[in-house]
Amino acid sequence: MKRKIYNKILDWKNTWNGRTALLVDGARRIGKSWIVEEFARNEYKSFIIIDFNNTRESIKELFDNYLADLDTFFMHLSLITGVVLYPRESLIVFDEIQMYPKARSAIKYLVKDGRFDYLETGSLVSINHNVKDIVIPSEEIRINMYPMDFEEFMWATGQEMLYDYVKSKYNDLTPMGQALHRRMMEQLRTYMLVGGMPQAVLSYVDHKNMREVDAIKRSIIALYRNDISKYAGKSAPVVTRVFNSIPGLLQQHEKKFRPSMIRKGSKMRDYSDTMFWLDESRVVNFCYSTTEPSVGLALNKIDSKVKLYMADTGLLISMAFDSGELEQDMVYEKILHGKLEFNKGMIIENLVAQMLCAAGHPLYFYSSYSRENADERMEIDFLIRKSVVTSRHNIYPIEVKSSQRYSLFSLQKFSKKFSSYVGKSYVLHTKDLEIKDNIIYLPLYMTGLLN
Repeated sequence: MKRKIYNKILDWKNTWNGRTALLVDGARRIGKSWIVEEFARNEYKSFIIIDFNNTRESIKELFDNYLADLDTFFMHLSLITGVVLYPRESLIVFDEIQMYPKARSAIKYLVKDGRFDYLETGSLVSINHNVKDIVIPSEEIRINMYPMDFEEFMWATGQEMLYDYVKSKYNDLTPMGQALHRRMMEQLRTYMLVGGMPQAVLSYVDHKNMREVDAIKRSIIALYRNDISKYAGKSAPVVTRVFNSIPGLLQQHEKKFRPSMIRKGSKMRDYSDTMFWLDESRVVNFCYSTTEPSVGLALNKIDSKVKLYMADTGLLISMAFDSGELEQDMVYEKILHGKLEFNKGMIIENLVAQMLCAAGHPLYFYSSYSRENADERMEIDFLIRKSVVTSRHNIYPIEVKSSQRYSLFSLQKFSKKFSSYVGKSYVLHTKDLEIKDNIIYLPLYMTGLLN
């Protein structure tokens, strides 16, 4: 399956020419190992993949015995793996690097040697036990990988031409038309149900069996819970409770994480380790409140006010509907055709958060409450910064609407209060593209095109 991150890895290869290693970081089961092997096979004369989750002790011993003698190191590595290494034409991959931090520390010396290129993949790569007693190499560039986005899903399902047409309509800001809009909304709902985990997508493409897709997603959720128990240490019980609470948090009118929901009387500071672990696991997308929609959104970030979105909406749906297989089939069918009564808003908002993250946008929201002044009561779902910064109008507010009828009071008040900051205003909704009263109404399936 084609992944966009391939071109980012290729840019690294062509730009740095061996002067740095590249670490591909991301959640478990999103396809890191697959894309790296595909890249190695296509772009190099030879390659070695060392999977530290399951590798020979003889390879690990090389890092203990021969880092001071790299000629011997590479000779033994080549003999053990049976792969001939060619200077500047071979790639060495350290897969699941978090399982053997000593190899990550060795990157400094291997890159300095300059003979070969080095790619690393990892999850939880900044958790304490993964970096204990090692020096993080400055010769390492780190990029994040996400579950398959909607465009990649369309590629996987053989609908690349249709999505190219969607992009052309977005660029022209013209409507899709009723028939194609309905078709794209059905494709988006399918993506929402299947999600972007490659194993689930491949199962859907091959068999179109939602029961099988759901079983795969539930196995991934079980894997994540097992990782929490295995790697989160003393924080594991609290991390598990927060992770399991995400569907319930998103059901609330105010979706912000509230410590009291986990333990009565607790404060946000009590969850610093938990939040760090969930952030580093990449299974959760964090959306922070900001006090002012200026170009430096991070400068006004409030760490204590945060929304937690699942990194993959397909996984969220499997967590939210914990039912038997036969009943699950009915649930999927009803959601696909819009016939199930449930809080669609939480699913759609999570989907938008996932699509914005995949497009490279850090997640921020704005909320303000006042008992005395109604004009000060407002909440904007997401704020993104435009790609080219100018002296004014750098922030685009985004409202997400999952129903056919809705109001825009918050957006109107926000645009008035922060007129010098606000550029274009967007409403992401279930209808076709429209421009009215200086607001751009985009169909939800165009979210990933915002840049």
